[in-house]
Amino acid sequence: MPLGAVRPSPLVEQAAARLREQITGGHWPVGTRLPGETTLAKELGVGRSTVREALRALAGAGLVRARQGAGVFVVATEPAEDWPARLRRAAVTDVYEVRMAVEVHAGRLAALRRTDEDVAAIRAALAGRRAAAALDDAAFVDADIAFHTAVVAAAHNPVLADLFTGFVPVLREGLIELLALTGLRAADPDVADAAHEALARAVEDGDAETAEQVLRRELEDPFGGREGSPPGSPAASAAPGTPPA
Repeated sequence: MPLGAVRPSPLVEQAAARLREQITGGHWPVGTRLPGETTLAKELGVGRSTVREALRALAGAGLVRARQGAGVFVVATEPAEDWPARLRRAAVTDVYEVRMAVEVHAGRLAALRRTDEDVAAIRAALAGRRAAAALDDAAFVDADIAFHTAVVAAAHNPVLADLFTGFVPVLREGLIELLALTGLRAADPDVADAAHEALARAVEDGDAETAEQVLRRELEDPFGGREGSPPGSPAASAAPGTPPA
């Protein structure tokens, strides 16, 4: 099946799209060696440099791989899904389970590694969370996430920090939905303040065990009370008196 010439702009994107169609459509199965740059350039009606950039884009998507001296080969027929995209379609309960593994460990490390600057940042974020109690749910959730971000940052592990940052969009959406469904803040606008104060104090005191315990309890029962569990979670749907899973 002929590739067909592409329109003048944007050439790289169009060339990559045409090549991707050939791969995902099964014209070039896994293991196939692609035609050379000169052949592809001629079929697409573009320069070799454009083909080279298009192939790099396909390699970045996990569809092709260059083998030195052998050419470019198809290694997958579906593009690799990046981490942000995977998280966007993940269930909020799945994200919470991974969040607990990341953040509980980060909280422990924060208590062991925090600096004076970290403590000041955590205290400032806690003050911001308290100030946001007078605002709407979205602003309060943003302030809550900012506090937890400050704690994770105090662990001084960039991988943990990046993982937590990746969770934020899903967490934000889930927590706003949670507050809207339960109305938890109607009676207590600064819900779970005591737990956040306890966490800040534990990190400040260098008490790793307490920081870990406080975070684990909070993430098992966010915002305090079973009704505060993530929507769809076992804790949210359990019968009264049943402990969270």
